[in-house]
Amino acid sequence: MIQAIVTDIEGTTSSLSFVKDVLFPYARSRMASFVREHGREPEVARQLVEARHAAGVSLDDDGLVAQLVRWIDEDRKITPLKALQGLIWEQGYRRGDFQGHVYPDAVERLRAWHRRGLRLWVYSSGSVKAQRLLFAHTPYGDLTPLFSGYFDTTVGPKRETESYRRIAQALGSPPERILFLSDVKEELDAAAAAGFAVCWLIRDGDAPARPAHPVARSFDEIEP
Repeated sequence: MIQAIVTDIEGTTSSLSFVKDVLFPYARSRMASFVREHGREPEVARQLVEARHAAGVSLDDDGLVAQLVRWIDEDRKITPLKALQGLIWEQGYRRGDFQGHVYPDAVERLRAWHRRGLRLWVYSSGSVKAQRLLFAHTPYGDLTPLFSGYFDTTVGPKRETESYRRIAQALGSPPERILFLSDVKEELDAAAAAGFAVCWLIRDGDAPARPAHPVARSFDEIEP
């Protein structure tokens, strides 16, 4: 019996286009001004130090901003970049510049699973702050009360099995009683290797003739 569900965001609960066409360009266009205006604030300063460390070379502020922008363009899963993006997106959500996109079927099923007593968690490469912001500012209202907690790359990369072992330990549930939802096969491979039940969300396009994991076209097809 499934006790908990861990879900990805991009391509799973939410559209890839929202992240790539709304969130990424918003952070990209504001990165330089954000670093200039907030770089001395403790949290921002800490993330800038971590970003310089991740770059592996000595960079002044202009060089660091250029590196952060390159990482955005390359869709790099670098923890301090994700943290800085989350801080910039927080400003956008609070100003009403955009709302978090969530598929209607995901909203309906997440609410139904929550009513059933299933514990719901999020695991995304975006920072925990960014995850909370997305689900707190949706056309359906604040969805954060549905979730028991959030994981980001501080627990480990999403394509590494050890990350899912750490999540199972944090949840206090046997891996086989945790269902992981994602649109990325390699993430599902890693979760399955850790003993998780998995479901592959393929919302668009053709599914493989012999899929490596159970497939669903929407949350309506998932029966935990």
